[in-house]
Amino acid sequence: MIYRTITAHLRRLSGPFPVIFLTGPRQSGKTTLAKSTFPSYRYCSFEDLQTREEAIEDPKGFLSRLAGAEGIIIDEAQHVPDLFSYVQGFVDDKRAGPVILTGSQHFLLAEKISQTLAGRAGILELLPFSIAELDERSPLAPDDLFTRKHAREIYVPQRTLNEFLLNGLFPPIHDRGLDPAVWYDSYTRTYIERDVRSLSNVGDLDTFTRFLRLCAGRAGQLLNMTALGSDAGMDQKTIKRWLSILRTSYIIDLLHPHHVNYRKRLVKTPKLYFIDTGLLCSLLGIRSEAHLLSHPLRGAVFENFVVTEMRKTFSHSAERPSIYFWRDSRGREIDVIVERSGATLPIEIKAGETVAGDAFNGLDYYNDLSDGPGGILIYGGKETFDRGRHLVCSWGACC
Repeated sequence: MIYRTITAHLRRLSGPFPVIFLTGPRQSGKTTLAKSTFPSYRYCSFEDLQTREEAIEDPKGFLSRLAGAEGIIIDEAQHVPDLFSYVQGFVDDKRAGPVILTGSQHFLLAEKISQTLAGRAGILELLPFSIAELDERSPLAPDDLFTRKHAREIYVPQRTLNEFLLNGLFPPIHDRGLDPAVWYDSYTRTYIERDVRSLSNVGDLDTFTRFLRLCAGRAGQLLNMTALGSDAGMDQKTIKRWLSILRTSYIIDLLHPHHVNYRKRLVKTPKLYFIDTGLLCSLLGIRSEAHLLSHPLRGAVFENFVVTEMRKTFSHSAERPSIYFWRDSRGREIDVIVERSGATLPIEIKAGETVAGDAFNGLDYYNDLSDGPGGILIYGGKETFDRGRHLVCSWGACC
């Protein structure tokens, strides 16, 4: 089994917090992580219809049967959100050890937890494998981006960049050697048939699938809901609701603009990304490395990959991701701004294997505005080196 970076944080939080909420996309490894970290805990899953009905019909009785356990793991907890109100009294009375709740609908569960378990629950987010986890090496911590540790400890990934982009990093593909094309098709169908129906009353699932593919074509771009609605043939209210569904169930993520303006008018619209590039490639119809190499959106797929890996750097370290982008009204842009203890680090992302001189124009402009010491350019090549005040960083050493 591949070790997950977040394991140590899960153990650490189980001491001070009587409840741990472990969230993340379907098939990201939440159940495996919880059971392997706490093998002696009582386990129950609300995927099991009988167990779910017992918890819905008699929540007090359900919890009473778990009393005295060293700890409890409740899987797919989003199916019985009303149980959280009873968990509050259960943990306050110390009737069992820590309660680990897992679920794949973050916003619904987080809202319910904030209402009923405020101060009692620690929240962790498990995303698909990082490239460091898959290569079984120590990952970078958020502070390492600023200290440029990745420039001193060069890593050569065991897989090629195109393999990572095309196959993605969901655990089942790598643990069981599954065909990515077949697995992602199944994942999409299962997601639409199960999660969409449970989250919202979407009448036409074919239209929702087409909407999902339209979103894939806009990965790495500013989210223009007017244009998206026009292409999808839907009104703004429906577009907002369906985007919320995609975010709630960890299909897409939105990267928000950084708020420091440096005397410039800034774009306030977020950018759209997918939680995994394998899923993104599947939705774009990319089935082979040769197709990926020639695809006009390969640059966007690479950018999506780097942004998601940076999010994992924070999430798997049990921290809220502090990453943004910066763009002014004249179109000057920095792909990623990392914020840490009041300091900002600009990062540009280029998919090419070579670095042209004008690739640093955005970093130079931003650093002149912010009076910063330099930035990082992450590219598709294998070497990592200094270029003036900036660091040119291989994709394999960036996270």
